[in-house]
Amino acid sequence: MSLYYEAAQFLLPSQGQCGSLKSRVFGSKAVKSAPKQIYALVAETSKWSEVLSGVINNAQLLRHERKLSPSLALLLVHDLLISKSGVALPVSHPLRVAVTRHKARLSAELAKIRIKRSVTSNAELRSVLRSTDEPQAQGDVPQEPTFTPADGQWPHPRWVRVNVLKTTLEDQIRTSFARYEVAASLREVLLAKPGSKLLHVDKHIPELIAIPADAEVTTTAAYRNGLIILQDKASCFPAALLDPFPEHGDFLDACAAPGNKTTHLAAIIRSRCKDGRKARVWACEKDNTRAETLTKMISLAGCQDTVTVKAGQDFLFLDPGKAPWKDVGSLLLDPSCSGSGIVGRDCMLTVTLPVDQDNVPTQSRSRKRKRGGQSERKPPIVVAIETVPEDEEEQVNAVTKDRQLDSRLEALSAFQLRLLLHAFRFPRASRISYSTCSVYGQENEQVVIVALQSTIASEYGWRLLGREEQVAGLKTWPVRGDVNECDGAIGSSTQAKQVADACIRCRAGTEEGTQGFFVAAFVRDLGANGMNDKTRHRHPKGPLSAKGDEESSFRASSEEWGGLSDE
Repeated sequence: MSLYYEAAQFLLPSQGQCGSLKSRVFGSKAVKSAPKQIYALVAETSKWSEVLSGVINNAQLLRHERKLSPSLALLLVHDLLISKSGVALPVSHPLRVAVTRHKARLSAELAKIRIKRSVTSNAELRSVLRSTDEPQAQGDVPQEPTFTPADGQWPHPRWVRVNVLKTTLEDQIRTSFARYEVAASLREVLLAKPGSKLLHVDKHIPELIAIPADAEVTTTAAYRNGLIILQDKASCFPAALLDPFPEHGDFLDACAAPGNKTTHLAAIIRSRCKDGRKARVWACEKDNTRAETLTKMISLAGCQDTVTVKAGQDFLFLDPGKAPWKDVGSLLLDPSCSGSGIVGRDCMLTVTLPVDQDNVPTQSRSRKRKRGGQSERKPPIVVAIETVPEDEEEQVNAVTKDRQLDSRLEALSAFQLRLLLHAFRFPRASRISYSTCSVYGQENEQVVIVALQSTIASEYGWRLLGREEQVAGLKTWPVRGDVNECDGAIGSSTQAKQVADACIRCRAGTEEGTQGFFVAAFVRDLGANGMNDKTRHRHPKGPLSAKGDEESSFRASSEEWGGLSDE
């Protein structure tokens, strides 16, 4: 089966298929073509589908080539007219012949659309396509949107982290982004017109910049060589909040793949190593396939001399009291979650299929035509396809039914709590960041509070890192935890406000330009010899410190957990 037949199966998901496009393609065992090639073809064709469907219809391709289905025609014409490498088939292959003999007519129809939109190239046309989500009349290119926040959610920019292990922010602005104008505010980038060359240097996370969503950086040498890394701003919060220094001891990323947070952590630490001092980061990843991705990311970022990957290692099976784990001083914990806060630049891609002319009944010659000589057009076939963001390969399965959501959140929160309580047991650990890309309080504030109320937190002296203690950029972050989620678990409105203020949330679709996210940090003071006498280092009772209570329903659920979730 050729690439195009296999890709056609994913262009329009059949009944029973669920999950993101990426998870369906890479999780399929039936395809023979490279999953990466299939995914790229389907994703790109989806973005061009509205225009190309009009091209195909106007050229009457499906009427002349009956062997082509609408899906196959869309994929083949995309590669014929748009892809630089052309149709990926031998010259004599029937599918290739079916479209190449109509290339002149197809190219002419595409040229008409470019003229209509006042653009001179496919690259300019692509920028216009990526800037709008509004469906248009079949065959027409979408018009530029007139966006105002009142119309809906704010656009999501492209966030680019400059990898200080290989370069500097100043060098990248001078080279890779030499044609960009520095914007004073993020708002200017969010509201930029298609094709605008604007960048904004973030005020909360060092070495982070925002550029318009339609800006193309993945083809640049800086991206290919790991000098810049695509990473959502919210995803940078865990390492920043951990505020790591070499004197804290070794560092451990408990659920490390695909590696953006790991490499960010390594970059911060390395920048703070003075006088030849070295730091060690352990990166655990239970899944061997994802561990391969993690290893490649670490190599690309240039931190392989700092980060040691533990492929196939389940964090829950680490013995905190044995070497090398007994020397871990800080942990970054970003466990599997519902993924309810994740957004991509193209959260929902719309596929518009060309009309199969053979299935459209022809009008009788005696039938009167509409006034003006115009005949009725069959409305385009539109199907929404879900995608995931490019800067995080989160393993997320969409939950569409309310009755499934409650049980899923209960299982996830129990698992997340178990990992957090295990992190509390590392004897020399003094800092832990806990984060999720979830919007649900059950995975966020409620996990934090129950962990804080646990016996082990009380024995080891763990408390929440207060807002006034947080690193400058995050101390000023305006969106804090959900007070209502805290109030129900604590029972005191004053204490609930203090706990919520110590937590950080990010909201998708807002002027902050982030995905939905949550992060909080736990800290404790250690004696000169570490944590030999656990109870000796308890903190005074308070809203941000451990209570010593039992973990109620969360603890009961976590004790029954049988292992790591693959979700």
